[in-house]
Amino acid sequence: MVGVLSAAPKRIEPAMSAALQSLMRDVPPARPGAPLFGGLIAFIGIGAAGAAAFVVLSTALIWLGTGFADWIVNAACYAGLIVPIYLLHRRYSFDSDAPHGQALPRYMAVQGMALVLAALFSFVVHGVLDMPTLPASMLVIALTSGVNFMVLRSWAFARSHWGQTVPA
Repeated sequence: MVGVLSAAPKRIEPAMSAALQSLMRDVPPARPGAPLFGGLIAFIGIGAAGAAAFVVLSTALIWLGTGFADWIVNAACYAGLIVPIYLLHRRYSFDSDAPHGQALPRYMAVQGMALVLAALFSFVVHGVLDMPTLPASMLVIALTSGVNFMVLRSWAFARSHWGQTVPA
């Protein structure tokens, strides 16, 4: 048996080749990962557009005098933008094929983590480092967004075939 394994492969007859082909599993070709730089640029652009849309939408609805408290209007506007921003990030920032049933809950978890991180970073830059407001806010946004991007890329929007085993 050892001699058979170490011997040079011989030409397989066409009939044998067809039989072997029928036994092979169909494994889809792996998609290349989303480009890091292009994905980062899209992530920043979508995030900025989402922030601008939030400001415009919440300001317009507050000016309309809906009868709801301003903080409720803000929360509703933020909530209303979660899924569209998720879809844009999924498609353009991460070019993900992860199923929505997996990616959306993970995206929501990352957003919750980002809120906690922003609070922690704010505590450090404002309370501990005593930085002026503008640079402190910019640093908090940069740090939180950077961590957010990496976690979304490696976990929430990871390619759907990552971590899966091919059945035997």
